[in-house]
Amino acid sequence: LYDYGMLDLAKHLLRQVLDELRPYLRAGTAVVGIEPSCVAVFRDELPNLFPHDRDARRLAGQARMLEEFLVDEGWRPPPLRGKAVVHGHCHHKAIMGLDAEAELLDAMGLNHELPATGCCGMAGSFGFEAGEKYEVGKAAGERVLLPAVREAAEDTLIVADGFSCRTMIEQETDRRALHVAEVLRMAMDGQAPGRARPEDALGDEATVGDGRPPPGRGVAAGALAAAAGAAAWGLARRSRGRLRSRAAG
Repeated sequence: LYDYGMLDLAKHLLRQVLDELRPYLRAGTAVVGIEPSCVAVFRDELPNLFPHDRDARRLAGQARMLEEFLVDEGWRPPPLRGKAVVHGHCHHKAIMGLDAEAELLDAMGLNHELPATGCCGMAGSFGFEAGEKYEVGKAAGERVLLPAVREAAEDTLIVADGFSCRTMIEQETDRRALHVAEVLRMAMDGQAPGRARPEDALGDEATVGDGRPPPGRGVAAGALAAAAGAAAWGLARRSRGRLRSRAAG
């Protein structure tokens, strides 16, 4: 909406979000997301559009990426040995930073590198538009990111939280990048990267003609939700245990 100057519509939709979340925001509830561009809307764009709205400021302060939330709560992931190439979404790097993600990967024992990839080239709808924009976007990806993915060993995890970034990697290489939530799921399921393609263990986003996932394969969106929910559930269970222990004491 911002890209095409539809600021009034953007404000209207954000007011609806604030109306829905208001009781939770005022109760101090964390708002946890898995898509960097969406969390960045709450953290950066929302308070700029509504600088005098207290609930907008609350949402900006209470919105967290999944990995930030888990690190802030002191959750320790299970070990996951192996190597990973990590690409940060532009909004993620600019607004939230990648420190929490790196901390989680370190805690798993995952040997990871973050090449200076810059923008993946997709940049929202930019990389989909025919003509000069498409060529510019592809050139941006070919600068560092796409060669790094192609040069990675078969058993190396390719990690990217941004939907645009994962789309660029999938369309321009023969690899599929995993969201950090999917990496956490692998660790929680005890799946050590050892397959020719670690992403094959979680299925892919392809569907058959009627929109159903192919037989024997999961849908990536479901994997993200399941992994994020499982991590949050485990954390909540531990928190309840701590509260019971304190009450008993």
